[in-house]
Amino acid sequence: MSARVTLYSKPGCHLCDDARAVIERVCADLGESYAELSILDDPALLERYGEEIPVTLVDGRQHDFWRVDETRLRAALTAPENL
Repeated sequence: MSARVTLYSKPGCHLCDDARAVIERVCADLGESYAELSILDDPALLERYGEEIPVTLVDGRQHDFWRVDETRLRAALTAPENL
């Protein structure tokens, strides 16, 4: 099973810590998985997302950046077209 939620982050980012907490809570509640990738490990990700982290993707599409809205993330993961 692949993760439906991806978090692009980097070490020492307090917004990333906040986003991770929301993502962990929502994914745990809904039985979903998530993956976290550091943009520092991939030059292309660093170039693309360096000024927007944290960035959240749902099902491979960008969903949020800077902050994760818990209600919006839950809605995206439970929308009928995503089930």
